[in-house]
Amino acid sequence: MRAYIFIKVQPRKAREVAGKIAEIAGVKAAHPCWGLPDVIAQAEVENEAALENLVLGQIQAIEGVTETDTHVVLER
Repeated sequence: MRAYIFIKVQPRKAREVAGKIAEIAGVKAAHPCWGLPDVIAQAEVENEAALENLVLGQIQAIEGVTETDTHVVLER
């Protein structure tokens, strides 16, 4: 299961948060961006439960993260 996670963070925290997110298992890439969202992450996990743990349990627990918006990729 592949997903893109759009992440809003506190001011001046985008690079720091992106670095922490990039270290999480299942995250393929995490990039700080101009504009909104502040960080875009790409994840590949086994199932919905793993995605829930990744986003709700790990990404949202990072200091500076204020909001996440997850988009699951549809299979072709």
